[in-house]
Amino acid sequence: MSKQELAIMFSGGTDSLALYALAAAGHHPDLPRPRRIHMLHMLNGMGRFHDFPRQRFEVARKILAARVAPPDQVPEAEMVELDMGRLFQGLWLDRYEELMPRYNGKNLVCVACKLAMHGRAVLHCIEHFVPLLVTGYAKRQCYYPEQTDAFMERIAAFSSRFGIRTTFPVYHEFSDEMITRHLLEEFGLPSTGGGERKCLFCQTLTTATEKEIGAYLDDMIPRMADYIEHVLAGRVREAAGCFPPGR
Repeated sequence: MSKQELAIMFSGGTDSLALYALAAAGHHPDLPRPRRIHMLHMLNGMGRFHDFPRQRFEVARKILAARVAPPDQVPEAEMVELDMGRLFQGLWLDRYEELMPRYNGKNLVCVACKLAMHGRAVLHCIEHFVPLLVTGYAKRQCYYPEQTDAFMERIAAFSSRFGIRTTFPVYHEFSDEMITRHLLEEFGLPSTGGGERKCLFCQTLTTATEKEIGAYLDDMIPRMADYIEHVLAGRVREAAGCFPPGR
């Protein structure tokens, strides 16, 4: 069976870096060594220190090329920057005053951002014939709204609608930060912070429960699906209309 291509949601942080290492080496049962790896790095318009993720990726690529065996089977990898800022704005920032009361007054800015990221990633995978998309979500970080069952189950179903399989292969395995660090050190890779952009919203407090997260996604995922279908069909006006700017 010929090798397929793989996409990784790459923030530059340790979990997504560990996914890259596992996929490059073929050392995980749910991450068969692919032919090519698309490292999808999302631009939401709110990040600082733009060079950090690319520097981390370039260093990791050189290290893995030298350490993973056999060297002639190390998959080619490319970091792809995808702008999803307009989607993020349309999903939350432009209309948060009217959206928050619908969801018990909860702050869902990070849920909206991650939905925009996944929508943009699914579109990339469709356009480049990449059947599998993976993320480094980890159970130890379930205080982040997107790393809850309510989010992951809905995102997986949304992706499958377009023939893309989205999985979270290390969610239970990376239950402790030391596990991730140990794995990275085994590959000779950086095992601490410094690879991620610093997002304006990264420490935003939210008391949203899975009930509000699920309700928001149930409302917004159909709109995201419509957007993707319009883009794929070349319906520019209709695609733009899915996320009109606030006035």
